[in-house]
Amino acid sequence: MKTRSQTRSNVAARASAGGSRPGGARRRVALLGGSTSLVDCLTALGYLLTPHRLIDGPALRRYEAAFAEYVGVRHGYSFSGGRVALYGILKVLGIGAGDEVLVQVPTHIVVANAIRYTGARPVYADSDPGTCNLDLEVTRRRITERTKALILQHTFGIPAELDAALDLARTYDIDLIEDCVHSLGSAYKGRRVGSFGRAAFFSTEETKTISTTMGGMAVTNDDQLARGLQRFQASCGDPSISLTTRYLIKLIVYHVLTEPHLHRYLRTLYEWSGRRNPLPGPTTEEEIRGMRPKQYERRLSNAQAATGLRQLRRLEGNLAHRRWVASEFDARLRDSGVETPKPPPHAAPAYVRYPVYVRDRETAVRTAAPHAVLGTWFTSVLEEAIDPSDGGYEAGSCPCAEQLLSKRLVNLPTHERVRRIDIEAIVSAILRSG
Repeated sequence: MKTRSQTRSNVAARASAGGSRPGGARRRVALLGGSTSLVDCLTALGYLLTPHRLIDGPALRRYEAAFAEYVGVRHGYSFSGGRVALYGILKVLGIGAGDEVLVQVPTHIVVANAIRYTGARPVYADSDPGTCNLDLEVTRRRITERTKALILQHTFGIPAELDAALDLARTYDIDLIEDCVHSLGSAYKGRRVGSFGRAAFFSTEETKTISTTMGGMAVTNDDQLARGLQRFQASCGDPSISLTTRYLIKLIVYHVLTEPHLHRYLRTLYEWSGRRNPLPGPTTEEEIRGMRPKQYERRLSNAQAATGLRQLRRLEGNLAHRRWVASEFDARLRDSGVETPKPPPHAAPAYVRYPVYVRDRETAVRTAAPHAVLGTWFTSVLEEAIDPSDGGYEAGSCPCAEQLLSKRLVNLPTHERVRRIDIEAIVSAILRSG
């Protein structure tokens, strides 16, 4: 019988051989960029050439209706980002000063910020290493009389244990808000995530399953909450023509930049541009420091909605590819001793990225670099924060997130530009890195 180390060596040898096939060395797969198409770029260009259609128009309402229908809810409202959608949900629910909102770590600083901007306090709970989702037993112990809501994150597109989470919310009479920024298309017991809680929010930022460069959506089946979200959306400012133009240009640039045969050359040039690069980033300097930026509450533009709607219409093909890539990673890595995800029963993940644990993250990233860019969501309990304490996090309070997920997790690309030869090269790199 072969030992696990022998299996690992054999798999690495086969993967390495596959990764060196003709043409393999010329490809370098980016983490993002695989959700857009040339037609999306032409659509963006068409709006750039007709500026009167950039900000407002019929694409917004069509996109919101199609998004809500896809998730399986009655109402959808678009915003400039998922963080603004979450903030709007919290405000409409009446959450404010003196209230507490439960949220898992690791998460992103902008999630903590959205809670803090209402005047409420985020209360952090640890994650489960197998699913990367919220540890519900830890969460139960952190509920107090001030707890008003639970934000349930479906990390990397792995659905959380929704039955248990809903029971917890009912028992303590708190609102369940689904964080679906990673999980468009994921399902639990045959029903799409985002349709279980009082409300849910999604992101269509450039690293997510579909990309409008920046953007978010709040969805709900609650008619009263929907009316409040509609009023909140109406109170938000329009994006500027300048910012919308830069978002559309960035969508086109990223489509070209992340083409696998060009990426190894263009990424270096793009990174060299540094602060001279005029394209907008997803997180402002104020946000990473836990402060509120100016013009935080903004709507999505009509032009961005048009690009999102195109991608939404071909989403099933996008998701089918991601599931195939994830199954290939799982089959190749699991028997080699690499720790792979363990979704809960009845969960059907739609992986925005495929997470695995490695012994040495830096070595794995460096070994894979000639073939692919490995993601490092999450390098901190509050991703991108200068200091997690800026988001109200107390060091040592969530040991699994701090010691395991934030130190040993890498995430692999699953988008439509990932081919079998790329999977083999990435697997080889993971196994060779130890």
